[in-house]
Formats: sequence, C-alpha cells, structure tokens
Amino acid sequence: MKRTHYRNRTLIIPLLLALALSGCRGQVNGPVPTAAVEGTVKPKHSGTIVMLTNRIDLIENGTMDGYVQQFKQLYPEADIEFEGLSDYASDILVRLSTRDAGDVLLLPVNLPSYELEDFFEPLPSSLTAGESFQSFVSYGGHKYGMVTDNITVGIIYNKKAFEKAGITKVPQTLDEFYEACSKLKKAGIIPLYMNYGAVWPLREWGDNLVNYMTGNPNYLNDMVNKNEPWQLSNEWGEAISVPRTLVAKGYVEENLFSDNWEISKTKLAKGEAAMALLGNWAIRQIVDAGANSEDIGFFPFPYDNGTTHYAPLNPDWFIGVSKFSKNKELAVAWIDFLVNKTSYKKEWGFYDENNPDDPGMPQYTEFLSYKPKMLEATVQNDRFIELANRAKLSFWSGEYIQELIAAPDLQKAFDELNAKWAEARAGVPASATP
Repeated sequence: MKRTHYRNRTLIIPLLLALALSGCRGQVNGPVPTAAVEGTVKPKHSGTIVMLTNRIDLIENGTMDGYVQQFKQLYPEADIEFEGLSDYASDILVRLSTRDAGDVLLLPVNLPSYELEDFFEPLPSSLTAGESFQSFVSYGGHKYGMVTDNITVGIIYNKKAFEKAGITKVPQTLDEFYEACSKLKKAGIIPLYMNYGAVWPLREWGDNLVNYMTGNPNYLNDMVNKNEPWQLSNEWGEAISVPRTLVAKGYVEENLFSDNWEISKTKLAKGEAAMALLGNWAIRQIVDAGANSEDIGFFPFPYDNGTTHYAPLNPDWFIGVSKFSKNKELAVAWIDFLVNKTSYKKEWGFYDENNPDDPGMPQYTEFLSYKPKMLEATVQNDRFIELANRAKLSFWSGEYIQELIAAPDLQKAFDELNAKWAEARAGVPASATP
C-alpha cells in the first residue's frame, strides 16, 4: 500500500537551508524496470516502513511498487509505503523538525554536518564503503546517507529541432551556442526552455555553474574568506550574464513567470523547444513525455569560448534512515536493495560509478564523446552553510538567481548580496569550519 502526499507550500525553517539537487519532480509514464534478485532469503524482516521521496513520478507510474514486489521476494513479510513530496526541499525541513520524517528519506544536503546525528541513524560502514563523495553527509566517523546516484549537468537537446533550424554541429563555444539560439528562434522554435517560473531549475545558472566552470570544486567554500564574492568581473558575473543574455534576446520561453515544468518536457519532446540546461536525470523524463530516444541528445554546456569545458560530477540525493524510525533494520535493508539491487540507476538516467564503461544511456555516451573535464564535487563546509543561513540566501533553490537574472542593474544586485554576505561573515566565527 502506498501513501502519496502532495505538498505545495513555502516555509522558512531557521534550522535548515532549503535546497533541491536534482529537481526530479515531474510525472513520467514507462514500464516497471526489472531487477535480478540475487542471493538466498536473508533472516526475516517484517513490518511496514515509510519512505519519503521527491520522485512522485516513480510512485505514480508503478516503478516503486515494482521495486517493492522484488524486495518482498527477499522479505515476504515486509512492506514499503511512499510519500511523495512535490516541494521536497522545503517540506522535508518541516517533517524533520516535527520528527515525522518516515523511516527512509532523502537527506537535506545543506544540513550542517554536526546536526546529522540529531536526525539520522548512522549507516553500516559495509553499506557505504567504496562510494564516491565520502566527505558528504558524514560526521564523527559515521556516514549518515548512501548516495543514490551520480549526475552531471549539460544541454539536453532535440535533434529534430536542430535539423529544422539548419544546425548541423553541436555548439562547442558560447558564441556558437548563441548562434544556434538565433537560428532556432528564426525557425519558430523556442531555443532554450529555462523554466524561469519553476525557479528551482535556475540554480544551474548560478552557484552550480560557478562551482564547476572555474575548475575549482571548492569555489563556494572559498567564498567564506571574501566579503564581496559577487563581482561582474569574476565567475559570478560571467555565469549570470549568460541567462541574462538569453532572456534579453528572447531565446527562452515567453511566459517566464508560469511554472511550466511539465509543459516544458512535452515541448522539448515534440521539438517545440530545442534545449534545456539540466542534469542527465531529466533525459528519461523527456523521452517519457513523448520523444523518441534517438531524437534526444546531450552535450556539455559551453559556458565560454574556450576549447575545453568542465562538467560537474555531483551526487544526487543521499538516502538515509530516520533516527526516529521504529524499524531501522528493515529500513537499512530497503536502502541497500533500492540502491544496489534494482535497475534504478540504469533505467532512470544516472551514471553508475560501479560500471564506468557502461554509461547506460546513449545520450551519456554522446556527452562523454565531447571529452569534458569531469569535476567531482566536494561537500559545502559548515562555515559556508552557516554563512548562507545567516545571510538568508537561498543557495540551490534558484530564488535569488531568478532575481539576478531580472535585475535592472546587476552590479547593484551584486552589491546587495555582498552586503548580506559581509554582515554574515562578521557574525559567524571562523571556528565554524570543521
């Protein structure tokens, strides 16, 4: 039995800074993947646990129920219920603060590491050993979350739309990217669907972009040593200038303030829109919105006119066990099964670190063919998190990126951010860095 809850509300919780990493909120329709259940029946686990997730699409199309049926082959007396949170990053903060966070849940990544033990159960070391991103969601020698997948970010594009606009070569520089946008607009195609109104996709144009375009995965962490990190002449100015240019030239959707996430996927699938800057997790959703897989491509974002470009290798959400779960043994078994023994990674467009020579999707193979420099992310340290919280800056949510894109005077907008940041630095001691 599944419980699907949809929650849409905006809340400010002082304890945590809201964020969304993969933004996978859409509905898709597709067959339930299969997975080989290996091994013999383990010691019996019984009872029902609840998993909180942002993947409403996988609840609705039966994928999660399919995984549960496979799990029950190992543990016949166990069952999993699901709650899908449409605004997961905000809603999970409320659930944690009330200790009503189910048994298994996705961890808010922007939680100070020293607070992990207050809300989550340490996972067995045998479960997390050998994973990438070991510094994430760790504290006091314990790991509190298991990475669900590895993701990268780039331009998802419709090949038929490119063909209609006379684009014969995938853009490899920023000038070529703008030229492609111009051709698409003249052909009556939306060059790039920014999803300005949905807000959360905008994070790809701000902190996410500056943290890899520099080749320095600690770029955001290094901001704690600066009073005025936002400058027109540095990476922030370069990054924000791109979406501002796209909007100014009319290279994005017209109805900027409408949340058209579901519509955008359909338009990309039909070729009515040509491109989107998103993680590879979105490819499967666009295909399931009606596109032929062979018509959808993926290439590294050419954020400047250099000959090579960095692309991020980031963790998707981490999954863990609530400290307040009454069936932690079953919760750990479910996490192990979902991440390690189902086809989730390959079926839903993620890069499997255990099979680097098998990207899983032809789109990912295309992406790697352009030879981007893959930059593995590092965790944001506690001092950065505390500064962001104190400054009340919505890192990773996209809200302040929306304001920067629309700002009549970008320098003035940067000055306002710098003032908040400098004030926050004055109030947070350097000892906050672990």
